[in-house]
Amino acid sequence: MRQFIVLGHDAPTSPEFSLDDLAGAAGRLDVLCRCVNSAFFLSHDIREDVRVVLVLSDEVAIRFEGSELRRLNPDERSTAALIRNALEQRDEAVGHMAVESSPGVHLSKRGVEPVLTEAARSGTVVQLHEDGDPVADVRPPEDPVFVLSDHRDFTADESALLDETADERVRLGPALLHADHAITVAHNYLDTDGFERY
Repeated sequence: MRQFIVLGHDAPTSPEFSLDDLAGAAGRLDVLCRCVNSAFFLSHDIREDVRVVLVLSDEVAIRFEGSELRRLNPDERSTAALIRNALEQRDEAVGHMAVESSPGVHLSKRGVEPVLTEAARSGTVVQLHEDGDPVADVRPPEDPVFVLSDHRDFTADESALLDETADERVRLGPALLHADHAITVAHNYLDTDGFERY
């Protein structure tokens, strides 16, 4: 399985946001929606072997399971609606026990540390960072867990946690990429067995 953990630093943790202003009043939720879409969508298909966890303001985790997803459409607004629906169910989540708000979308009251700790048990944690090793020099792991940030850099606490948790720290190229584009490049890296098989 491929996993992507995206840290949303300004993202809302309650459903009181407008679907008409995702880039402003919704704390750049547009970035996170594009990440979800980049992780799952192929041309006329969806990647079922993918999990995405959005960690919102280090308080709430929303997990998308590709094998279970329904009603995910390739536009930011409908993805944001799924996130808002999940946040509406927040009171139903008990601690780290998740609530399923719609097929394949689960919300739990967890921050960065427990999400990373759980992910490290099931795969190889790979931090995507501009100062990492060139990804072309790193063999693709069997069950990668890519960790990336939204439009902001990792905080000092997040960086320290990743220093302890990540098995690899890689960069995807010489230029800085948007988070959703980084996910597309990471998929291509895995699809081609490290850019070797086309």
